[in-house]
Amino acid sequence: MLEPNATFIGQIVVFLILLWFLAKFVVPPLTRMNAERQRKIAEGLAAAERGQKELQEASARANDVLREARERARQVEEQAARRSSETVEAAKQIAHGEGARIVEAARAEAGNETLRVREQLRRDFGALVVQGAARLLEREVDPKTHAQLLEQLANDIARS
Repeated sequence: MLEPNATFIGQIVVFLILLWFLAKFVVPPLTRMNAERQRKIAEGLAAAERGQKELQEASARANDVLREARERARQVEEQAARRSSETVEAAKQIAHGEGARIVEAARAEAGNETLRVREQLRRDFGALVVQGAARLLEREVDPKTHAQLLEQLANDIARS
């Protein structure tokens, strides 16, 4: 068996002093550094998880914004098409109205021209009748003196 002697007791005392020194001055800073490192690692992991979550939320928001933008673009496109067709339809109606007005003006002008031509024909016919009558009667009939008679004759011819 082992008997304790002075060297052995001195070594035990030095060992105990070394243990006390390590426990008092070396272990607490190491423990603090280890705890700080664990805290930083935990914060880093939590930040990474938050970053992942924020990335997913941002991606979802971006998809929502993109979907809304597409919907708005579709609505604008439909509105533009609707306005375009309304404009074309309005232009068609304006053109139709303008065409009807032009046709009506042409009809009125044709009616006026017809009346003018009839009046001219009536006068010409009256003059021809007077010439024919003059030849038949072998004497000249003066249109100026018989203007009222010729006008009445032209009116009678126009009515029939």
